[in-house]
Amino acid sequence: MKYPTLAACFLLLATAGCSRYPGEPKPGVEVPRPESVTSFNTLYNQNCAGCHGDQGQSGVSLDLANPVYQAWADDASLKNIIANGEPGTQMSAFAQSAGGFLTDAQVDILVKGMRSKWGKPNLLNGQTPPPYTTTLKGDAARGQQVYQTACARCHQKPSEDIANPTYLALASDRMLRTLIVAGRPDIGQPDWRGDMPGRALTDQEVTDVVAWLASKRIATPGQPYPHPQ
Repeated sequence: MKYPTLAACFLLLATAGCSRYPGEPKPGVEVPRPESVTSFNTLYNQNCAGCHGDQGQSGVSLDLANPVYQAWADDASLKNIIANGEPGTQMSAFAQSAGGFLTDAQVDILVKGMRSKWGKPNLLNGQTPPPYTTTLKGDAARGQQVYQTACARCHQKPSEDIANPTYLALASDRMLRTLIVAGRPDIGQPDWRGDMPGRALTDQEVTDVVAWLASKRIATPGQPYPHPQ
């Protein structure tokens, strides 16, 4: 009995309509290498949407789709946050240089994509907001006075009390400053221009309010007693 040669076997497979080796993946199922992804939507959905929401809002963290925030935070600040994370928060570092998975080019794609998708040119109409990072020192006593004038009228209910120590344990000083300056248009909270009667908040006033709120943090947030009984 003669057995077919190896060449004959390949010929039989080819004529039978089999164009791939057994176990060879079909076209279109290959997974791209992580560093080769250049789509903003893919990068955002894989790395950001879990905390910031599918469309940049309604997530558990900051609304990136807030156009005032996009006009306020400069490119260097956004790149730094994405690349190196935010100390004191759950925002981790995403850049490869800081232990993450994103290349510098992918960080740039995220920043440019957010600007294109959620930014609005000339939104501030020439108005200059308090800087993203201040060099001023906050005064808690003055901050309490500013809070009573600019903020308290909208934060009287227990569910809206941002001076609650449990809430403050979840909000860093950076987050507090961001919320005061950029506001929350999704819930109707004004930005720094609509808090004080007749004028906008100054850098010093924003810094003072953050200092007062920070002074109300406690070591045991959410617990009725500081020590076990």
